[in-house]
Amino acid sequence: MGERMRRGFGAAVALLTLIAGSVGARAQTPSPMAEWQYSAGVPLRPSFEDTAPEWQVEVGAAAAVQPLYAGAAKYRFLPGPDIDVRYRDLAFFSVGEGLGVNLLQDKTYRVGLALGVDQGREADSATRLHGTGDIGLAPTPKLFAEYVLFPVVLRADVRRALGGVDGWSGDLSAYVPVYGTKSFFVFAGPTAAFVDDTYNRHAFGISETQHLRSGLPRYDATGGLQSAGFGSSMTWLITDHWLVNSGLSAQRLLDAAAHSPLVQERLQYDAFFTVGYSF
Repeated sequence: MGERMRRGFGAAVALLTLIAGSVGARAQTPSPMAEWQYSAGVPLRPSFEDTAPEWQVEVGAAAAVQPLYAGAAKYRFLPGPDIDVRYRDLAFFSVGEGLGVNLLQDKTYRVGLALGVDQGREADSATRLHGTGDIGLAPTPKLFAEYVLFPVVLRADVRRALGGVDGWSGDLSAYVPVYGTKSFFVFAGPTAAFVDDTYNRHAFGISETQHLRSGLPRYDATGGLQSAGFGSSMTWLITDHWLVNSGLSAQRLLDAAAHSPLVQERLQYDAFFTVGYSF
């Protein structure tokens, strides 16, 4: 990797980290919010638009409610910015999807690469985590693909955290518009999350050192199906420029994650709300 590329990569990670740190619900380890909820409706736009606008920009304010950590019984409120910038059908930058490019794009599919940030976890954020150590922030490249079987949108993505949980994760999901008018529309659908051994060991395992420091029983968390759930995304176009977005999600931790000593509640919820101005 050349010096110019390394600097560009570092700047992108720094910018994403700054934004993700102010709206943690969109980069939790893991988040109850499904990946598709960040881009709901985007793959359907070519079915209704002959050509994409050169620029689509949305800025505003956001708020989210999420568990203190994956498996926690208590929740926290997080304010932050709402940013979504798209150039034609080629590139995008948003709080939810990260910094990315569409490698392949047509009316029925979208395949691309994106760079996000996994926020990790702070051991002092909850009593149950004391003695387990922090999980650091990590840049997270992502490969994603979406396919439209109108009106159903199928989505798959795979991500690799470069540090922090230091493992692989991915989602399989589907969603469909369940209600729509010219100014208000709703999407809903299921999702399932998968992780490898390394990811689950860091996120839900208890090592011998952590056992001695925390008093929690030692636990080896293996990879596989981590969670399954259901979510919705709603958009209200107030005027030609002002809009409101919101999302609700419920995910149930499964298998190795569900049996971790860190887990207080297997059923996890997430919600976000944004008010934005588009131009």
